Amino acid sequence: MADAAESKTWRSLSDGLGGRDNALGIIRLVLASAVVFSHAFPLGGWGEDPVLGLTRGQENLGGVAVLGFFAISGYLITKSGANSDILQFMWHRFLRIFPAFWVVLLVAAAIVGPIVWLMEGGAIRAYAHRGAGGPIGYLLANWNLSIGQYGIFDIFAGTTPYGEAVGTSVFNGSLWTLSYEWICYLIIGVMVVGGVLVRARVLVPVLTAFFFLLQVMRLVDPAAPGQILPFFADPYRVSLPLIFLFGACLAVYSKKIPLDDRLGILSSIVAVLSLGFGGLGVVGYPAIAYCMLWAAARLPAVLRKVGAKNDYSYGIYVYGFLVEQVLAYLGVQAFGYVPFAVLALGITVACAWVSWHVIEKPALSLKDKGPGRGITHWSDGVSGLMRRAKREALDGVS
Repeated sequence: MADAAESKTWRSLSDGLGGRDNALGIIRLVLASAVVFSHAFPLGGWGEDPVLGLTRGQENLGGVAVLGFFAISGYLITKSGANSDILQFMWHRFLRIFPAFWVVLLVAAAIVGPIVWLMEGGAIRAYAHRGAGGPIGYLLANWNLSIGQYGIFDIFAGTTPYGEAVGTSVFNGSLWTLSYEWICYLIIGVMVVGGVLVRARVLVPVLTAFFFLLQVMRLVDPAAPGQILPFFADPYRVSLPLIFLFGACLAVYSKKIPLDDRLGILSSIVAVLSLGFGGLGVVGYPAIAYCMLWAAARLPAVLRKVGAKNDYSYGIYVYGFLVEQVLAYLGVQAFGYVPFAVLALGITVACAWVSWHVIEKPALSLKDKGPGRGITHWSDGVSGLMRRAKREALDGVS
C-alpha cells in the first residue's frame, strides 16, 4: 500500500511539463526581455552590461538569458524530434526560425536602412546598391542564418554610441546566435534519422559527455578543441550545444527524472554560485537546465497562462537590438538608461506581436502541410502513383 501511495505522489519532469500547463512561455518572455535590457547598456552608450563584472567575466545578463534559451530549446526540440520523422522535424524547425528571420532582415534592409539613409541626406538610388556592404549584400550575406554582414554601408557607424564604439555599422547584433541554434537542431536531426531518441537514448548523454569534455578542454586551453577538429575552434560551437544537450538529456529521460523542489532549489543555488564565483561552464550549465524546467513546472498557475498560446519571445529577441539602435540614433538615451530600455522593450514587444500574428503563427499553421505530413505519407503517395502507372501500362498492353 505504501508503494502504491508513493507512486501516486511522485512526479517526473514529464508530468510537470506535459501539454501547455507550464510556465515555459513566461520564462522565455523574461529571458528575451533580459537580452533587451542587457543590450541597452552598450547600445545606449553606458558601456558593458554590469552583470559581466558580477559574474567575473563569464557572462553578461544577455548571455545568461541565451543559456536559458538553449537549455529550454534542448528539452523542447528533443521532445519534438522523438515524435517526428526527419522530414517533419526539419520542416517544423524551418517554419519556426526562417520566416520571421527573413522578415526582420527585410525590415532592416528595406525599411530602417532607407529611412535613416534619407534622414542623413542620401539619395535612395545610391542606397539600392547591389554590391557588398549594401542592402542587397546584407540580405544575401545573412539569409542562411550565418551572419556575414552586420550593417549596411556606414549607417549607425558614427551616429550611435555602439557604432562609435565598434567603428562600424551594426543593425542587429542579436542574430548571431541563431546559426548555433540551427547547429543544435541538426544534431537532433541526425539523432532522429538514427532513431536514437526512441531506441538508443543513452547516446544523448554520451554525446553530452563528449561536448562536456571539449568544454573542460576549452576552459583549460582555448585552442585545444580546435586542434581536435577545426569546427570546434569556435568556442560557441562547444558551449551552446553543450547546454542545449543538457536540456536534451532531461528530455529523453524526463519520465525518470523527478520533479523535486529540493533539486530545483539546489540547482538554482548552484547556478547562482557558479555565476558569482566561477564554474558556470562546468557545473552551472546542468544546474541552469534543470532550474529552468523545474521553474516552468512549479511557477504558480496564473503565470502559466502568460505566453501559453502566443509566443512573442522569438520576436522580442530578433527585434530588440534593431529597435535599440534606432532609438539610439534618435538620441533617446539622453533621457537615461531606464527610459531608454523600457521604451525599447515596449516598441520591441509591439514588433514581436506583429511578427507572431502576421508571420510566425501563420507559418506554424503549415507544420502539418507539405513536408509536415511526414515521410510515410509521401512515400505511400509515390508508391501509389507507381502502382497506378504500372496498372495503366498493363491495361494499355492488354
